[in-house]
Amino acid sequence: MLAAFRVTPQPRVPPEKAGAAVVVESSTGTWTTMWTDGLTSLNRYKGRCYHIEPVPGEESQYICYVAYPLDHFQEGYITIMFTSIVGNVFGFKALRALLLEDLRIPIAYIKTFQGPPHDIQVERDKLNKYGRTPLGYTIKPKYGLSAKNYGRAIYECLRGGHDFTKDDKNAETCEIKCHYLNATVGTCEEMIKRVVFAKELGVPIVMHDYLTGGFTANTSLAHYCRDNGLLLHIHRAMHAVIDRPKNHGMHFCVLAKALLMFGGDHIHAGTVLGKLEGEREITLGFVNLFRDDFIEKDHDRGIYFTQDWVSLPGVLPVASEGIHVWHMPALIEIFGDDSVLQFGGGTLGHPWENVPSVVANRVALEASDRIENLIDPGTWDPMDENMVSIGPIEFHSEEEPYEDRIDSYQKRHN
Repeated sequence: MLAAFRVTPQPRVPPEKAGAAVVVESSTGTWTTMWTDGLTSLNRYKGRCYHIEPVPGEESQYICYVAYPLDHFQEGYITIMFTSIVGNVFGFKALRALLLEDLRIPIAYIKTFQGPPHDIQVERDKLNKYGRTPLGYTIKPKYGLSAKNYGRAIYECLRGGHDFTKDDKNAETCEIKCHYLNATVGTCEEMIKRVVFAKELGVPIVMHDYLTGGFTANTSLAHYCRDNGLLLHIHRAMHAVIDRPKNHGMHFCVLAKALLMFGGDHIHAGTVLGKLEGEREITLGFVNLFRDDFIEKDHDRGIYFTQDWVSLPGVLPVASEGIHVWHMPALIEIFGDDSVLQFGGGTLGHPWENVPSVVANRVALEASDRIENLIDPGTWDPMDENMVSIGPIEFHSEEEPYEDRIDSYQKRHN
């Protein structure tokens, strides 16, 4: 197992000593020599820091490459892998900050994991959705809606043309529709009860928060979903607590690789365009990680090792948070067809309520797909793509009725 750590040593601590501290604390060592060291073969079990390089443009930051013997890790248990690699070392006094940038998982270890419950093509077959990107919607507000109004919001979004609706915290369309029933609860026993109930209802997909719910719980859920033909949508609440700092914590690339190993069919992956932080190249790095069978090393995208997934099933990345219909062409360009575009306030915020906004999303999606599928790449030249309205109607105005405002704006601008 290879790991790339971004190490920021304390003042006057050389990078070699900091790298040694990381590998010793995360493998066989501790702060002193022990008499029990002589009772085992330390050369077989200890990790090794085999290369150190400075981070370009960053003062006193280094990438330390560490190799761990595979004997450290129990087969098929992602929790044991993280316990070993990141257990106590992040609080080490010799380090001012520490970030786990990437892991290279050995093929022999990957083959001990089930991986995602299904696969991208299997999901398309189960839901009969081909040739386009599935559309989703997160019901807002998260709290306070009655059961009747909650159901109405779901119904309108599905009737208008979306494929999924989501619970954060079948309609007359001749299409298969889904609602992510949330199975994230306080105990594994209750989680399985909820999933069993969802299966009895005939629901094709359930949802789980894999960070707040826990890796062990998610692994159990993924196994149940594969055995019972349920798709598993993965939410990543709490991820920014772990991966947003640039020099301390874990890069989302590592969390993405973990999910590929213990299982999920969808995973939220940011948007590049929306309200949450996310650089384009970094986002594309782990989007490709979810879908491609072989990943090349690319430091610009946060990928420090080549990785062969030896035919693990793929995962659909979910673009979510802060997107609306005007983002559709860019979202299709960034994420492609094998993704889920998950709208929220940008849909329910429409002044004519859900259905017109959902219809607009679906029409924009299919128009973008037709351009992509029917026109040779590089030959499409959109006209007036930067055109801006000289008199946009402000929907929040309460000075006069909406129809009167339309009339006055038309007269004002001919």
